[in-house]
Amino acid sequence: MTTTDVVDQLLESIGMNRGHLLASDAAHIEVSHNQVVGRRLVPGLDVDTDQTDDGIAARIRVREGSVIAKPVHICFGMLPEDGLQYINLDIRVEEHARASILAHCTFPNAKKVEHKMDASISVGPGARYSYLERHVHGPYGGVLVLPKAKVTIEEGAQFTTEFELIRGRAGRIDLDYECICRARSILDMTARITGREDDAIVMHETAHLVGDEARAALVSHIALRDEARADIYNTLTASAPGARGHVDCKEIVLGNALARAVPIVEVHHPQAHITHEAAIGSVDSKQLQTLLARGLTEDEATEMIIEGLLSKRS
Repeated sequence: MTTTDVVDQLLESIGMNRGHLLASDAAHIEVSHNQVVGRRLVPGLDVDTDQTDDGIAARIRVREGSVIAKPVHICFGMLPEDGLQYINLDIRVEEHARASILAHCTFPNAKKVEHKMDASISVGPGARYSYLERHVHGPYGGVLVLPKAKVTIEEGAQFTTEFELIRGRAGRIDLDYECICRARSILDMTARITGREDDAIVMHETAHLVGDEARAALVSHIALRDEARADIYNTLTASAPGARGHVDCKEIVLGNALARAVPIVEVHHPQAHITHEAAIGSVDSKQLQTLLARGLTEDEATEMIIEGLLSKRS
């Protein structure tokens, strides 16, 4: 199979085609297992990659003061039914730079695939950086996803990250993100995942507000069916004056699914403030009755409520 064929299959699995890339002047990178099979950069963006036995090591740098106008599209994928892909990322967004990345992780045929990512992310003073990670899995639940990130958000910087499972079975997801937030920095971390059959989801999201007036929001919206299970651990600490944070965890449980939410909030300064909200249960009865009154079946109404929970602005 040629690299062109591989790129075409990766893009097809996420609902794109080569025309999307050719018609745009945005940067893009496509990685299949341990090979970079497609790539285009733009001024202000530096990317160096090394091939390893089971993946790649990549160093991504957005130069000081650079503004990358269009989202950088990255596709990490494994087309075979089994295998290991290990991605090691070192991301540096330098002072007052602006950039966003749309990353698709696609495993459309996975029956025994492991996708592991270790990331070190630095968002420089006054910089703005967003990372939207969208997953496409196959119908078999045969994928193990292990993303881990250590993030430092410097003074006056902003970091937005979103993790979404948009198609297929979750399989096994074990996500671990930890962020250090300096003075007047802003963190917005969101996850939207649905699990079914015997899928298992574990999330550890942690933010430390160590700088004056640092702010953070940790948001987790999970929908579970059948025998699926989710264990969500959100930890938010504040140790500086004016620090503000909020933890929001909502989980819908259907069938024999099991959900657990463990919000941990710690305040170490009298002028800091953290709030948390956790809601676990079946679909909202008022919403359900309203939709049933409009002619929807119970299954249709339930699906609509879940779609609302998992939507970007739910």
